[in-house]
Amino acid sequence: MITRVTDLRPLTPPAGEVPSEPAVAGRLVDEPRRALHPAWIVAGVGFVALLGAAAFRSVPSVLIEPLHDEFGWSHATISAAVSLNMLLYGLISPFAAALMDRFGIRRVVCAALVLIAAGAGLTVFMTQAWQLLMTWGLLVGIGVGSMSMPFVATITGRWFVRSRGLVTGILTAAGATGQLVFLPLVSMLAHDHGWRLPSVIVAAVALAVAPLVWLFVRDYPSDAGVRAYGAEPGSDVGVRRPVAGGAGRALRVLAAAARRPGFWLLAGGFAVCGASTNGLVGTHFVTAAHDHGMPPTTAAGLLALVGVFDVVGTIASGWLSDRVDPRYLLLGYYSLRGLSLLILPSLLGPHTQPSMWVFIIFYGLDWIATVPPTVLLCRELFGADGPIAFGWVFAAHQVGAAIAATGAGFIRDLNGSYDLAWYLAGGLCGAAAVMSILIRRPRRSLEGFA
Repeated sequence: MITRVTDLRPLTPPAGEVPSEPAVAGRLVDEPRRALHPAWIVAGVGFVALLGAAAFRSVPSVLIEPLHDEFGWSHATISAAVSLNMLLYGLISPFAAALMDRFGIRRVVCAALVLIAAGAGLTVFMTQAWQLLMTWGLLVGIGVGSMSMPFVATITGRWFVRSRGLVTGILTAAGATGQLVFLPLVSMLAHDHGWRLPSVIVAAVALAVAPLVWLFVRDYPSDAGVRAYGAEPGSDVGVRRPVAGGAGRALRVLAAAARRPGFWLLAGGFAVCGASTNGLVGTHFVTAAHDHGMPPTTAAGLLALVGVFDVVGTIASGWLSDRVDPRYLLLGYYSLRGLSLLILPSLLGPHTQPSMWVFIIFYGLDWIATVPPTVLLCRELFGADGPIAFGWVFAAHQVGAAIAATGAGFIRDLNGSYDLAWYLAGGLCGAAAVMSILIRRPRRSLEGFA
């Protein structure tokens, strides 16, 4: 492919004009024929970063018992730190999406990784419960919140036109893969060497991922001299534009989105999603299984298997979201999840029965399959502000997760079991299914499924 250089001077288009071809280092060039589009490299590094973030979030769930045994802190106290982590993970997300628009993906994600490393590393020196809140709760919560699901929406919105739903599913599956890789390892290390070693490992991994992000991620396709993957010539998708405001823009998008019923239906459903996954199962499944006589390492292995099947379920959900009305997908996901949670108390025991394996496979396929259709609905309803709007929807997800994490801990302390928590979550999933089908999509989107 021949490169056409039209001018060696820096290319500065008039204000408001979008160049029809990619501009690179002062040149206007034809897009070269490549074996691999740079969008896939950015997506690959994003996958690694999200995988690490998922691993960092999974650690506290297997440290509840070791911290309880060493310090004597109640389950509710330790769960409060997990809840703060989840709450910040969600509330920081829309601001992080706006800051990525203002300062770039690389700067925001690298700063987040440094915060995670600091929070995890300082944990080894703690002696009081408030220090757990400041480290795993505050620092790690802000860090993982800055590279959460809106990070996925930002990458796919800037770098992909074709296969956007599929890539959303793949990047979302990074969360499950991180759980898969790290959860059994963290459980084994905590059991054999104490809870401090996993904290040090998390800090080291966070620092190791930061250089990869800085070296290989570009903020926009136009920065690399290419169009977004699948974009037509002249398209403005993936072209760098000046963006004003950071936190202020996030609040303006919230104010505008809050006037639309679709936003509240998405946020309400996603709050239930967070409560029924990260908040309840992700935080308390290991402890609940241990209450029924199952060894913690076995329970952690089962939870990791949820991650195995979630990879398949989430990628398939992304593929389906490009072809099926996302509302119908959410209706099915929430309905089936609710039924599985209602029967879970009868499956827990000291040994892993075939019925438990069925639950793990089924629940794993559904774990975060809700993300791709939710991201696409946000894009349809809110356009260019879709990633930030999704950040606020995701904040509702984490508010639900935080309430469930703390609430389930109180239920366990009061009743001696988690049964009531499972039943409440199952009922809420039914309500989320109803909210999802009530969302009204733009007419132009409906035509794609006619």
